[in-house]
Amino acid sequence: MYKLQITQEQIDTIIDLALAEDISGGDITSEILIPPDLIGKALILVKEAGILAGSLVAKRAFLRVDPSLKVETPFKEGAIVKLGDIVATISGKVSNILKAERTALNFLQRLSGIASLTSQYVAKTEGNKAIITDTRKTTPGIRLLEKYAVLIGGGKNHRFNLADGILIKDNHLAALRAMDMSLKDIVTIAKRKAPRGITVEIEVTSVQEALDSVSAGADIIMLDNMTPDEMRKVIGLISDSVKFEASGGITLANLSEAAMSGVDIISVGALTHSVKALDISLELEPQTLQLL
Repeated sequence: MYKLQITQEQIDTIIDLALAEDISGGDITSEILIPPDLIGKALILVKEAGILAGSLVAKRAFLRVDPSLKVETPFKEGAIVKLGDIVATISGKVSNILKAERTALNFLQRLSGIASLTSQYVAKTEGNKAIITDTRKTTPGIRLLEKYAVLIGGGKNHRFNLADGILIKDNHLAALRAMDMSLKDIVTIAKRKAPRGITVEIEVTSVQEALDSVSAGADIIMLDNMTPDEMRKVIGLISDSVKFEASGGITLANLSEAAMSGVDIISVGALTHSVKALDISLELEPQTLQLL
């Protein structure tokens, strides 16, 4: 699995792009109506149960707008949160709190949604050896943060980008088979040319393809859109010298069956491409508002 590395500089770059989308032309509403010397406190409230992720990113978004803001985040990343929990307090100039509000919440809601959904998938594999991983089906530009949220939810990261492993998929096979190359030929060449330490994984749709791939030296066999019975059959015919990954059509409803088939990895694109944001909002505390 890929080992995610993340720096403050990378986070700031992502935040700055998001802020540029929202306030590069200013915040005309706040600038017209909110006195620049009005100060106060705002609370970030959770409105449904889930797993918290992205609170530090949200905090950084506020500070990128106004470094003088005071932002407190009492919950740790990965904490179980519930309706009514206050996961952050922000104190300072109200106009700047409002400028950063949407960007900060966008990160917090989406990343917490990913972590919450991932935790549900991980819970369904309890008692089996299968690990839950993400895919590259991420939101363009924020893959780093979305894969971080998967980790917070208890999952693992698959490839971060195309340089992190050799994964021979259906379109690779189609292109190479058009050149009269067999599946064995393709895997053999990939193994021979693979850089040191890089695994070779291949997507298969039948028992015979799996057997051919193993005989050619593949490290990981991806069982694409197979039923649990089909996966069990493949795994039962092949030794423990390779790892098996289940991919395609995995949902919370059928996850347990897939895990019980004996696969080592279950990759789930839905963790990032179809996630529902956790319901989180920001509310000003009227009693704290005052003019400097």
